[in-house]
Amino acid sequence: MTAAFGSRRVVVTGIGVVAPGGVGTKQFWQMLTDGRTATRAITSFDASRFRSRIAAEIDFDAVACGLSQRQIRKWDRTTQFAVVATREALEDSGILGESVPERTGVMVGTACGATTSLDREYAIVSDEGSTWLVDESHASPYLYDYYVPSSMAAEVAWLADAQGPVGIVSTGCTSGIDVLGHAMDQILDGSADVMVAGASDASISPITVACFDAIKATSARNDDPTTASRPFDATRDGFVLGEGAAMFVLEEAEHARRRGARVYAELAGSANRCNAYSMTGLRPDGLEMADAISAAMVRARLDPADVDYVNAHGSATKQNDRHETGAFKRSLGHHAYRVPISSIKSMIGHSLGAICALEAAACVLAVEHSVVPPTANLHNPDPECDLDYVPNIARELPVNTVVSVASGFGGFQSALVVTKPGWRA
Repeated sequence: MTAAFGSRRVVVTGIGVVAPGGVGTKQFWQMLTDGRTATRAITSFDASRFRSRIAAEIDFDAVACGLSQRQIRKWDRTTQFAVVATREALEDSGILGESVPERTGVMVGTACGATTSLDREYAIVSDEGSTWLVDESHASPYLYDYYVPSSMAAEVAWLADAQGPVGIVSTGCTSGIDVLGHAMDQILDGSADVMVAGASDASISPITVACFDAIKATSARNDDPTTASRPFDATRDGFVLGEGAAMFVLEEAEHARRRGARVYAELAGSANRCNAYSMTGLRPDGLEMADAISAAMVRARLDPADVDYVNAHGSATKQNDRHETGAFKRSLGHHAYRVPISSIKSMIGHSLGAICALEAAACVLAVEHSVVPPTANLHNPDPECDLDYVPNIARELPVNTVVSVASGFGGFQSALVVTKPGWRA
């Protein structure tokens, strides 16, 4: 997906995070390195009728995060997360007022868009589903904004004063990586010098919980929610739903150098594949994920032995964890047995389209701090998942190159390569 354009390279100069366990990048990273979990019984609605009644919710105070009452009424929770994360990323980068608007773009990823607001509005305009109400006064005046996911990208663009390329990426659970790949392309092909990019989802709602209940993809460990998400563990029984957002300021490297920006990391390559096989099933050999990893590394001009850390999709479903293990062995060869691998979904749940952006933030911070976050709740490794999945305790080690992967319903497989600034030739 990503190809070099002359000598242009893409670096990260700002990060913003809204995640379970705390709002802000510092809180997010502290929680991950502490190995703490943010999963609990669902509090945002009565989940007693569902099979899975747990999630990784965010205690989000929109007013404390600087949103006005009008913004809170107008924006779905997903957009609120995206805007708050974008503000942090812009402030972190120091780019506000320094960039040329027409050379700045926005790319936002989401799997489900304004699910919570649409769920609420459907109940209102259909009288709790019994009959359609024709009086338009029943519906929110912002219903159209909820219905069209591009409204979130527009809000972010207005905040960033971005008049360049703007778009939405929605490829399910790989959206958070794919959106960064598309944003990289805009910079690499010369269409923009700066891209504000990331992903947001706030889908802890009855309709979403019902969707995953129907296919038994989520954990039913309702009596012990803090340990329910246990990727690569022999006792895993599904993922835990989450929510959140991560936004980045991406810049062409020379543009960042000229303005004296702090550079966290370089986004060195990305790729995606589809298995064209099943909406929910995965081939056990991990071929398509392995192909995505190999293609991303080729674009980054790296060999398997260069990889210091792999951020796994690690959803804690039986088939996904086996599929990933196979993909790592296929793409990294013998190095797969030496490289540390971990899944932060064990701590913050699976926030669908947003999770890969949050994982990308964890990868950038791993490079920045030379720390690999752990896989929480991993006490009884599955014999079929026989790689180094960094159980329970963070690990300090030099991190120059990270591969982050994602797997989504529909057979989507994506990979992203993050490197230390200046590390590649």
